[in-house]
Amino acid sequence: MENSSYGGLTTEAVNEDTRSIDSCSTVEMLELINRQDSLVPAAVGKEIPNIAKAVDAAYRAIRSGGRLIYIGAGTSGRLGVLDAAECPPTFGTDPSLVQAYIAGGDGALRRSAESCEDDAEAGRQLVRDKHITAHDVLVGLTASGSAAYVLAAVEEAKKIGATTVGISNNRNSAISGVCDISISPIVGPEAVMGSTRMKAGTAQKLVLNMISTGTMIRLGKVYGNLMVDLKATNKKLRDRAVRIVCKATGVTLAAAEAALQEADGSAKLAILMIKTGQGKSEAQKALEHSEGHLKKAISAVQ
Repeated sequence: MENSSYGGLTTEAVNEDTRSIDSCSTVEMLELINRQDSLVPAAVGKEIPNIAKAVDAAYRAIRSGGRLIYIGAGTSGRLGVLDAAECPPTFGTDPSLVQAYIAGGDGALRRSAESCEDDAEAGRQLVRDKHITAHDVLVGLTASGSAAYVLAAVEEAKKIGATTVGISNNRNSAISGVCDISISPIVGPEAVMGSTRMKAGTAQKLVLNMISTGTMIRLGKVYGNLMVDLKATNKKLRDRAVRIVCKATGVTLAAAEAALQEADGSAKLAILMIKTGQGKSEAQKALEHSEGHLKKAISAVQ
């Protein structure tokens, strides 16, 4: 068969520890799955040096006017879309800053379109259509490391001069041979053979959390461990913004609400105003001079 090489992939192997999973009680079955899931964080931890390279590359790209772009297929693609979609409400970013695309288009988010991952030309065309440049970082997501759609997109982006990152769950995968930075958490065979939405998907989710969150921290969108650039677009987030201002400054809820109102809902600006006694206009200028880093702005004023 043309794809017989897939049989040699770790993600396609049979897990000896779960061979009898179909004969277990419900509790025993779930305990087996849980034990397999517990292996994932350590596998991701081994890849931290490579994840750090991806974070630094994304930070440099965004600072120079570029973007962070995820391209994936199947479960991997859906996870990329999820991570990108969470950046605007969490970190107050423009939706264009972190983007994600999946083989088969948005329809593949709800309905499986697995055959689309074999369309290499579609991957190349996406890179051209989205006007990816040398200023961008493109992250290719494929558990097997061999999805043609993703590989072609990575290769096309690399030709253009973009920094390319490959995230897979197999050693020496095809994508690791074509990208600039390879991230390969090896989580072992799945509890159910080949179901890479399980351990492989969990590992990729953790890696994506690290890349986007790490990049945003470096960009100054976190103060201490508070998400001070969140967009308060609903009741829960408005309440969270008030509590963030309180925790950062020690003021009362009423004082935090008043400061947020004066700061047009910006927790970061409200915190700076409270901590330094500056007015809105002065505080905004201080943030601009510190390139959005709240801690630097407070130090500079004080």
